[in-house]
Amino acid sequence: MSAIPHLRPAVLAEDRIRVHAQHRPDLPSAERRTAGCTAPAIAASVPVLRRFARGVAARWGLPDGVDDALGLVVSELVGNAVRHSGGRDVGLLLSADRSTLAVDVKDNGRWLLRPGRPRHEDELVCGGRGLDIVEACALRCVVHTRRDGTHVYAEIPLGL
Repeated sequence: MSAIPHLRPAVLAEDRIRVHAQHRPDLPSAERRTAGCTAPAIAASVPVLRRFARGVAARWGLPDGVDDALGLVVSELVGNAVRHSGGRDVGLLLSADRSTLAVDVKDNGRWLLRPGRPRHEDELVCGGRGLDIVEACALRCVVHTRRDGTHVYAEIPLGL
């Protein structure tokens, strides 16, 4: 049971933005949807943000199977922010067009574990594979670490 039974993310926005032809010539009148929220950077926020993301996918009518990949990606990226950033909050932004679902996770902490740092073999026994899982589900995954926090961007194919 969660230490915070009524934890709910602060929903920032959910809207539809018209994607203009000059941005995506392959989608002349495509619609881009976005939804975002923030939550405290605590372990209880991982399932809350995962449920939020899967609920958004259901409301948007995304193809079958996308919600499973989305659940894994959000769990791994939010879990990394909670475990490694030391920040107070974690933000999640989802956006979709006809071909991809973008997942943005941002934190405002200073990561304790830097990408590319050499690891000992025993560290991989119980973890250390999160970004590998994300990369297996995504078309691409990019990590930007800055002084004011970390931003991780992943794109999940929609198979359309």
